[in-house]
Amino acid sequence: MLSDLRKQFNMNFTEEHYARFLRRMDFLCGDHIPFRISETPVFLPTDLVRTIATYGRELITQAMAQEDVLQQARALIPARFRALNENPHPLFVAVDFGLTVDGNGQVVPKLIEMQGFPTMFVYQTVLTQQYREMYDLPRSLTSLMSGLTTDTYFEMFRKVILRSHDPENVVLLELDPHLQKTRVDFILTDRVCGIRTVNKRDLIKEGRLLFYRHEGKKIQIRRIYNRTIADEVLRSGAELPFNFSDDVDVEWAGHPNWYFTLSKFSIPFLKHPAVPRSLFVSDSSLPKDLEGWVLKPLFSFAGSGVLMNPSREDIDNIPAADRQNYILQEKVDYQGLVDTPHGKTKCEIRMMYFWPDDQPIAVNNLVRMGRGEMMGVDQNRGKQWVGSSAGLYFP
Repeated sequence: MLSDLRKQFNMNFTEEHYARFLRRMDFLCGDHIPFRISETPVFLPTDLVRTIATYGRELITQAMAQEDVLQQARALIPARFRALNENPHPLFVAVDFGLTVDGNGQVVPKLIEMQGFPTMFVYQTVLTQQYREMYDLPRSLTSLMSGLTTDTYFEMFRKVILRSHDPENVVLLELDPHLQKTRVDFILTDRVCGIRTVNKRDLIKEGRLLFYRHEGKKIQIRRIYNRTIADEVLRSGAELPFNFSDDVDVEWAGHPNWYFTLSKFSIPFLKHPAVPRSLFVSDSSLPKDLEGWVLKPLFSFAGSGVLMNPSREDIDNIPAADRQNYILQEKVDYQGLVDTPHGKTKCEIRMMYFWPDDQPIAVNNLVRMGRGEMMGVDQNRGKQWVGSSAGLYFP
């Protein structure tokens, strides 16, 4: 894409330098990073970054304007996850785009999914900084959006998470956070915001109040930065001291309902050049030939349960009552756009938004690099110059 930067980076790259970069990331995160970090960032044209940010905002706006669709999605929220006092819009949104090429040879973004749920907001910023510093890249390169600097980005993030509360009374909530691959982001978030990560198993509920213990002291929770994935709770079968449906006196930094409400459920209803053809498995007019389609559960995370080129038998095996929870989406033909010593690598770009006030604000991006059919880290094991990365551009 930015060919001069790419050639220079590849020419100067050494495995020893990459090993130092990984050690530095582990040190800054306070733990070993349990997923693969790509050897390289992606160097993106400014116009492409702006297009992706604009497309994301247009898709969020369109989805949020379809109140009847949002109501249908709300009806699918399992009772134990349907939280009270829903905010009028999500506080965080992530919109994923695969990069492909049109008939004129132009790089175009195509929607993969959207989610009204937080992502690795702090880890990603640290990763961008280290790519730039450890590889001595131009200081003006950034992944941040909307004119934000690292300082103003973290200032905005703290305000979004804390609002007006004492950090002691705000927690990052997750089920078994020490076992999650995203735990390095939890550690960094705790540092940036001064809050603590709390295991959902360890909550104390007294009437309408929630508490956690720290060094023997019981501390009231007034605001929750929710990172709990609903399908992980269901898979664990855990009996927990608190369900999202409980009537408790807390604020949400990211209301749990938006995980379901602004999700892949919206995609079949969207009309936009960036949206591939999509339909619910419960529809009566499914394509006869499923080659070139992707079967996706609506409420899975990190690519879990996604099936490329499903067979008719795969569709038939989904119980009739559950078919409304799956979509078929026309496969995005990811193109290898990043030159690497191991061949062309594809990438998927997540545009990340805060929504503290009237409209969503593009703040940062996250990149997944891969040479498999899917871009997730788990789908590219054993490959090099793939994995977690960042999209750098000149603002």
